[in-house]
Amino acid sequence: MLRRLLLVLLIALAGVGLVWAGLLWVSEPVPTNNLLTGSGVELRVGERAAGRASAVDYRRLDERLTRLMADPAMVGLAVAVVEDGRVSFIKGYGRTVAGGEEAVTTRTVFRWASLSKGVAADMVALLAHEGQIDLGAPVSRYAPSLRLPNGNEYRATVTDILSHRTGLFGHAQDARLEDGQDPRWLRMGLATLHNICAPGTCHAYQNVAYDAASEMVERVTGRPYGDEVVERLFRPLGMRTATFGRVALMASPSWARAHVGGDTPRPFETTEPYYRVPAAGGVNGTIEDLATWMIAQMGAAPDVLPADVLQAVQRPLVLTPGETRRRRVYAERTSVTAYGLGWRVFTYAGHRVIGHHGGVRGYRSLILFDPERRSGVVALWNASVGIPNGIEYEVMDMIYGLPFRDWLRLDAPEGEAPVGEEGNGNEVAEGN
Repeated sequence: MLRRLLLVLLIALAGVGLVWAGLLWVSEPVPTNNLLTGSGVELRVGERAAGRASAVDYRRLDERLTRLMADPAMVGLAVAVVEDGRVSFIKGYGRTVAGGEEAVTTRTVFRWASLSKGVAADMVALLAHEGQIDLGAPVSRYAPSLRLPNGNEYRATVTDILSHRTGLFGHAQDARLEDGQDPRWLRMGLATLHNICAPGTCHAYQNVAYDAASEMVERVTGRPYGDEVVERLFRPLGMRTATFGRVALMASPSWARAHVGGDTPRPFETTEPYYRVPAAGGVNGTIEDLATWMIAQMGAAPDVLPADVLQAVQRPLVLTPGETRRRRVYAERTSVTAYGLGWRVFTYAGHRVIGHHGGVRGYRSLILFDPERRSGVVALWNASVGIPNGIEYEVMDMIYGLPFRDWLRLDAPEGEAPVGEEGNGNEVAEGN
């Protein structure tokens, strides 16, 4: 009990950043129960808190996000920025459903899609920190449903699974998952596929195989994966609206509906398949939850996520040339990309940053932060478009004091493809 009280006190002290961080922009009062806050201060758009000047021009950011929302392909959006470990901007834009009246707020729940992979990796690494899982052991020890070609489940390690180094071609069995087949049977069926490399030697993005992580957690704890993550990670961090599954999403007081359709977005029934691989794509949460999660990845809650856990997941393990190609329009900033455990690791204009994108049909998400500067950005939106991907680049450019670039393509010539539209549009827990 005393330890928990001390943790709450530390979290509250971290949240005092709402008082001391330059500008805070919110669309409504924020809660006082997590890493976001602790002071109970309620600031509104344009108000300045006491403290040093911010590196980010939040008025300009707000204006550009407002212009972004004028794009007919956008429906709802939520964005938060953290500087020096403190939230300095958090706001919702647009509507939870096209043509509806309910506004997106900082308390609107979205799907996190593949940002769930970082959650799973943190959970497994925490169990490794406690001696319950050996990251270097064969995955067969902890996930008996996973079968790989040529018996490679006895060679591929837990680390290989969490860094997408299974030896399989990318997105193996995703199509069958989308057809409604059982993920455990699909993991067993991976043995019938072909390898593109030996385990541990190349990177190819996975969802079905990656969800072996949820089986690992359940096997060593004896509890459902979602329950363990909520109790061990989300609740101690104060992420009370972070949940798993379609039912939980739809039970939220405010939740963003999925949309498809490009320039004429229309509501689309939120689908089940990637919720059935919860380690790969099962998390729901608000932008407040996601900002809290990012702050925790910066080391603000060591009693929940010890330093060696964060070091384990954020250490680059394999270069990802496919991701480098996908980000070719951003090559001026992120020319080198790698993967750790559930997290991407970039060189951003000479700085080391950690991040990930997510996308299932009707939802997209992003997180990008500099752990040394304890600064970064998160965003959630309910449309299958990549237009807002430029948000992270515009924010990080301001954090680093780099010259302005129109990464959102708001002033691009009419008809020019927006940045971030390289994805294939299918329901995959990450576009590539």
